[in-house]
Amino acid sequence: MLQIGLIREEKIPADNRVALTPDQCRWIHQHRPGIRITAQQSPTRCFSDREYQRAGVTVQEDLGHCDLLLGIKEVPPHLLLEGKTYCFFSHTKKAQPHNQPLMRELVRKQITLIDYECLTHDDGQRILGFGFFAGIVGAHNGMMAWGKRTGQFSLGRVHEVRDYRQLIHTYFGLRLPVLKIAVTGSGRVAHGVLEIMNLLGITEVEPFDYLHRSYDYPVYVHLKGRDLYQRKDDGTYNRDDFHNNPAAYKCLFAPFTRQTDILMNGVYWDRQIPPLFTVEEFQAAEFRIRTIADITNDTGGSVPVNCGDSTIADPVYGVDKVTLKRTPPYLPGSVDLMAISNLPNELPRDASRYFGEQLIKYLLDDWAKGGSPILERATLLRQGQLTPPYAYLSEYAGF
Repeated sequence: MLQIGLIREEKIPADNRVALTPDQCRWIHQHRPGIRITAQQSPTRCFSDREYQRAGVTVQEDLGHCDLLLGIKEVPPHLLLEGKTYCFFSHTKKAQPHNQPLMRELVRKQITLIDYECLTHDDGQRILGFGFFAGIVGAHNGMMAWGKRTGQFSLGRVHEVRDYRQLIHTYFGLRLPVLKIAVTGSGRVAHGVLEIMNLLGITEVEPFDYLHRSYDYPVYVHLKGRDLYQRKDDGTYNRDDFHNNPAAYKCLFAPFTRQTDILMNGVYWDRQIPPLFTVEEFQAAEFRIRTIADITNDTGGSVPVNCGDSTIADPVYGVDKVTLKRTPPYLPGSVDLMAISNLPNELPRDASRYFGEQLIKYLLDDWAKGGSPILERATLLRQGQLTPPYAYLSEYAGF
């Protein structure tokens, strides 16, 4: 019998998403009799303890009997149970300094860590993630911020609606002004942004037309990797080469800064990839963008003026064009920035359903039979020891 425990989210700020919904737990119990699920008591989940109990899930504090513990965000180090197998987003594979204490405690307690971020198909495509709903919420928040800045329309907050279906209903009858929106990226985040663009009736146009034409209705352009980057030496673009040699590429976004009102940023980024624009371009008079929804949200990353996270409670801040300092939003001399790190928390029930569906489809049977290449690739630690693909984290992990 495989005993799975759903752990309570304890990271601050609080996260209310779950790895498996009550209905999904019921389905597992009915169709996989060799698996039982226990949920740790939690007052903050988007699904209540009572909903889990009604689905036949035992709800209790102690998960010591469980073989596999599923969470979402990082587990506070002092709450880790020694010798267990955990699966959550650890944010350690890039040796993130703020999570080094977590990694070292995982090692000390001889824990096996499977990281959702590292679960991939054979071709490297990620299996699990909340990016689609991050894109949905981020795009809505970007449009909301533009409406507040200009006073031309009004959108409410996503977290005030019960679910995605109700959010869609809030768009009925909304008429948008003339504006230009640039959407960057080609992954789940970008797909979520495009969903909102289409629901709002915004017309997609080609990059050349976007840069050289004026419109009397709202339009957006979707800029993927080959639209945004090219090699410095020969002007070509190859996705694998770009990810392996990002420093060999330059960014082509500069002309779009002069034709864009709202930037919806969902592009992949790491330290060697050039930003979408420079600080000097940001400060130039012809920089037209006034609202940035930085859904990728790397401080000082693809959006170099990202000054750090905003929050669901306070979603937008300004960046002064002269001083580059963080300011209140909607000021004349600033650009508004939305940089919430836990966007799917505004639609937690929908995001959790989607996540759990992927988990059941791709991982449940692998866990039940004791392993698979997919799980092997995503195992950073086995009983407190780094696995060979992650040996580069040796110093970070304290070996």
